Formats: sequence, C-alpha cells, structure tokens
Amino acid sequence: MTIQVTRVGRLNSEQVNSVLRSAMLAPSTHNTQPWLFRCTGTGIEVHADPRRILPVTDPDGRELVLSCGAALFTLRTAIHALGFHPATTLMPSRADPDLLAVVRPLAERMPDQKVVRLARAIPRRRTNRRPFLSSVVPKPTLAALRHATELEHAWMPNLDAEQCRLLHDLTARARRAQLADPAFLAELGRWTGLGASTRDGVPSYAMDGSPADESWLLDEFGEAAGDPRPAPLVVAIGSLTDDRLDRLQAGQALQRVLLTATASGLDASFISPPIMVREARAELRRILGCGVWPQVLLRVGYGSPLPWTPRRPLDDVLLDTLISA
Repeated sequence: MTIQVTRVGRLNSEQVNSVLRSAMLAPSTHNTQPWLFRCTGTGIEVHADPRRILPVTDPDGRELVLSCGAALFTLRTAIHALGFHPATTLMPSRADPDLLAVVRPLAERMPDQKVVRLARAIPRRRTNRRPFLSSVVPKPTLAALRHATELEHAWMPNLDAEQCRLLHDLTARARRAQLADPAFLAELGRWTGLGASTRDGVPSYAMDGSPADESWLLDEFGEAAGDPRPAPLVVAIGSLTDDRLDRLQAGQALQRVLLTATASGLDASFISPPIMVREARAELRRILGCGVWPQVLLRVGYGSPLPWTPRRPLDDVLLDTLISA
C-alpha cells in the first residue's frame, strides 16, 4: 500500500514527501529508525515507535528519544530550507508521551543560508565507523560544533588530556562488559553485520570489519596502539537534566552537530559503551565534572568515503492514511 500525503500547512504534497524523506536520514542506534510521523492539515507530528526500542542496549528508551530528536531537527531544517518557518512544539501531549513534537510549517520566509548549508549536508551525512585520517580538526571548527550544541539547548564540555585518558580507559572497560553479556551480543547480532538488502539495521559494508569503538581504541588512539598519529577529536553532548524533554533536545543538538561537521568536510561516529552501560555512564558524568548528564559521545575527524545505510520505505513510518486532494 502506498500512502499519499496531503498538503500540510503551507507545504504541498511533494514538499511534505521531501521533508519526511529528509527526516528519515537521521542517525539512530543500530539504524533502528525508531520514529513515526503523522501528517495533519496543519502540522507534522513526530512520534517515538516503542516497538523499535532495544531492550538490552536501551532499556529506558533514552537512545530512542535521542534518535527521534535527530529526526526532528532534520525535519525542521528541511522545512526551513524550503522557505517556511517550522514552528515546533515539544512534548505537546501529557496523555501521549510517544508524541514527541509537532512541527507546523507557517509563513514563508527567506531561508537562513546557514540552515540551507545544513540542509544540503543531510543526504551526505554518514556514521563513519572506519578509522580516521591523522589530520587534526581545526579549533574554529570545534568552536562551531560547540555553538551548534548550544543553539539546541545542550552542552559540549571541554575535555582536557587527563579526561580523555580516563575516557579511553572507561570505554575499554565498558566495551568488555558489553562483550561479556550474552543478551547484548544477541541483540547486537540481530541489528548489525546484515546483508545489503536490509532496510534497517547496520549492513556489513558499513561496519568495515570492526565497530567504531574498537577502531578508536586500537587503531587511532596513539597511546593505545603505539602509533604516533594524534588521537581523534572526542566530543561529548550533555544536558542539564536527564528527563525525556532534555533527551529530545540533546537529540536535536546531536544532529545539528553532525550536519555542521558534515558541512565542514568532517565525519563522525559514536563512542557508545560509556553511554550505554549504566555504571559507566555514571562514571563518565563524574569524569566530565560539570554537572551535565552525558547523552552522546562522538569521535570526529576526516574519514574516507562510505556508502549510505538503507532506510525503511516512507509508508512504514507514516501513521494513518491521508489521501491527497
């Protein structure tokens, strides 16, 4: 069945399809794509899909909300780039906690060229799990990433050399804890290293033989591998509290950071064990030492080209059937 989307606010049906397909290009844990959209006459609703939660990796749905936040920011950006104001309401219904946001395309406006630059980066963004080149990320670019975080009401703490050393050790310990858990390995196996025909999950060609966490620990971190190349840039995105709204905002900050990096010619991937292992996340919060709740860890650098990971059909992520006039 093909769902035909009617116009939404100032967007015609073709534009609605375009911005939805852009939103679907957002990153998600193991490429689960845990978002759903409903189009009404006035707005596009963004819903979390609880059927796609990872019960072992993400038992409280934190990663799910972050992923939906990334899709929400992508949707906002795509609408803005078309010349419309994406008026956004977060968490609009106490009765429906899975309804995370409503975006209403309102009056036409001249697009901000900075946002247009981000929109052009949407189809080029990849989660690059391969080792990065040795080129150092310029300080002005790091400042731009930090500013992108703050624009979405999140924080990017400064990490000094000692914090990076502690983070390196914490990542290795958290990774060992994950690999010792049969339930984690089973869940990981269901979602990664899949064939090229899959429409979700991480295909084997995108993994390039090893998870990003291992390539960061073994291939790129000079002290660990006895390699003179500099360590990759590692950045954290945090929030002041750890409730659902802050997680949603952190997801939007994540995608703004990733698109800013992509527009600057950079690649990024996730350092997940210190975030996903409960005890490690508590220790990471102490390492950061600034009172923020860590939501995302990224390694950022210059990588080699990578194919895109597949996405589900648009029909699969639309709630209800709206027939275009």
